[in-house]
Formats: sequence, structure tokens, C-alpha cells
Amino acid sequence: MISSSKSIEACASYYGSESDSVKNYLIEGEKKSFSINNRGPISFEKDGSLSLSIRKAYSKYGFYIFENVLNDEELEDIKIDLDKIQISFPTGPESKVNSNGEPALGAYNKALNLVWSKPLGDPLGGTSLANGRHQVKMFEPKANEDSPNSVPLILLGSLQFSDACLRTYAHPRLLRVAEAINGPDFTPFNEALFIKEPGVGAAVSWHQDGVTHWESEVFNEDIHGFNFMAQVFGSTAVNGVWVLPGSHKIGKIDIKQLIDESGSERLNDCVPIICNPGDVVICNRQILHGSFPNCGYERRITVNFGFHKRSSVLDVRGGGVHSASQIFDKEVIERRSKVIGYAIEARKQRFPMEDPYRYLPFQKTGRSFQWNENSRKDLIDYNLDDLSI
Repeated sequence: MISSSKSIEACASYYGSESDSVKNYLIEGEKKSFSINNRGPISFEKDGSLSLSIRKAYSKYGFYIFENVLNDEELEDIKIDLDKIQISFPTGPESKVNSNGEPALGAYNKALNLVWSKPLGDPLGGTSLANGRHQVKMFEPKANEDSPNSVPLILLGSLQFSDACLRTYAHPRLLRVAEAINGPDFTPFNEALFIKEPGVGAAVSWHQDGVTHWESEVFNEDIHGFNFMAQVFGSTAVNGVWVLPGSHKIGKIDIKQLIDESGSERLNDCVPIICNPGDVVICNRQILHGSFPNCGYERRITVNFGFHKRSSVLDVRGGGVHSASQIFDKEVIERRSKVIGYAIEARKQRFPMEDPYRYLPFQKTGRSFQWNENSRKDLIDYNLDDLSI
């Protein structure tokens, strides 16, 4: 595992009189994280179903850390794409050009691509954004004076900007996990890169994902789907996501009350998700989670992509968080699912010796795909149809 002791010290120093409390919280969080029996390689039973021990741990805690999913070759592909993406970022939130004066990434897209923040800020907390689910604003430490005015935090619709991330999206063992949790007719949700650079990476305030089904008569722990979180550089107690284990089962949580009970934003009983490079976390969208500003020395970039049960989205009006609210009828779901087809074909080209995943809805309809320049163009603004519930 990544040694984060120096980063813990550095992070705590930003909190003034609370530095000792922050340091202890991070250290104790690390210990609690490793005491939970919810990490290991992806494994399946003899009948091909997901390992029962994994299913039980995921259901109990609301997250599971799949170790060593992405090998060095795949990670290197992603890193090469990340370098290209970051060079193509606009110079600021209002800019259409990159630092070389060239058209920036997403400059002419219709869909929102970049979410920005001030360094070490919390752009979502305490606002009405995302339907107000980020109920409180996290502490915003003062960044170094040489920090930029704004930094990217989230890149939405990320698969159109990175072939490597598109290929990871079709990792056959991960898609088998998606099938095990959400059924063989599972649907896409949303894809993003979360960017937490050292010394500037912003916070994401405590929240639960999901909008549409909290009051449903058939509410259950999986009704809002899950996210895979592939860690390119690993994640630590300082830069990683923290969760409240088991909170995915209890419905909507009053976060302000939890903060009052805990005495600060450092919520009781929460743990950090600690990973090595190449680990992939499956995280229930209903679990209470968030991340602190990255005041440490290690960068975190997470390749984030989620899936739903078809019954959760079919003919449901979307929540309007990641895309404009619309009815997710069969046509919309079919249109959005093309990403799965393109991703599978792109991965087959890069890893021809690998047994590709076979997506049941395409097998039933005979729908086929190719991966080429025309396909790449077809992905532009695909996230306008994010199945956001």
C-alpha cells in the first residue's frame, strides 16, 4: 500500500488548532479500513456467478475493493491518455482554448464536461447543485499562493476523450460483476474522471447519490445502482473517498445531524477507501460518501463508471443531475447503451487474446458495433443521455 504518513502530517497542518484531531482521524480511519473484510481479487463460483463471499461483503458494507484488476499495461495506457487530456484542458472555466492557444477539450460540446473548483475548495457543498444533495460545505483550507485560480475536479462524459478509459469500461471481469449485481440486461449510468491533484484537489462534500427512488414502494439497497472506481495512482486516507459502511440500506440520511453528533465534518464511524494502483472499487450509490481536499502529496485520479438495473431506469423520469430530465424509454436506453458496444469492440482491438464480454441485450437483438473514427465521432456528447436517477 502507498505510505501516506507524510501526507497525513501535511494535511493536518492545514487545520490549525484542529491539526491533532485531523491527524488522529486519518490514522484511525486507515486502521478501520483494513479491519473490514471487503477486499480481494474478483472471483466467481464454479457456475460463473460472483463469489458468494464478495456478494455478502458488498451487501453488508456497500463497497468492495477488487484488487489488481488493471495490469501495468492497461494503467500505462490510461496514464498516456490522462497526460493528453490534461494538456487539452481549457485555461480556466470560461476559456475555450488550452495553454497552447488551441481549441480546448470539449470546447464545442453541448454537454457539460468539466466541473471546476478553487484549489482545495468544495464547489458543491451547501449549494443547490445536484438537487442539493451535498447538504454541507466542507472546510476549505487556504492553498499555496502559487496555486492556479481554478482547477478541474470532474471530467464528465470521459469515454469520448480517452480510448484507454473506454477500453477499461469494457473490462470483461468488471462487466461480469455488473451482470451479477444488476442482471444481464443492466444499463449504463454515467462516466467521469475525478481529479484530485496534490495540494489543490478539491473536496466533494458528504452526500448520497440517487434522486428518483428513495420513496419507492420497492426501495432496496441496489435500486440506484453502483459505481466502479478504478484507481490509476491508488487512493489514501488523505486523497480518497470516505464512506459510512452499511449506510446504503437505511434510506436518506440527515447529514447535518450526523455532523452535529460527530462534532465536525469528520463523521463518526466512516472509513477511507484505500487502494493500490489498478484496484477497482464497487461502491453502492446510496452509501454516504465524500472526500476531503487533497492537502497531501499523492495524486488521485479515478476512472469512474456506473451501471443500473434496467428496472430502475426503464420508463422512469431522470433526476436531472447528470443530464436533462427526460423519460428513459427503450429508445433512450438503447441509444445510451451504444457505449457498451463501442467499448467492447475497442477493447477487443487492444487485447485480442482476451475473452470479451457478451452483452445479452445485443445478443438478443443482433445489434453489432465496430470501433473506428466514425464510432469515435458518434460518442461526442453521448453523456447528454446519461441515465441519471
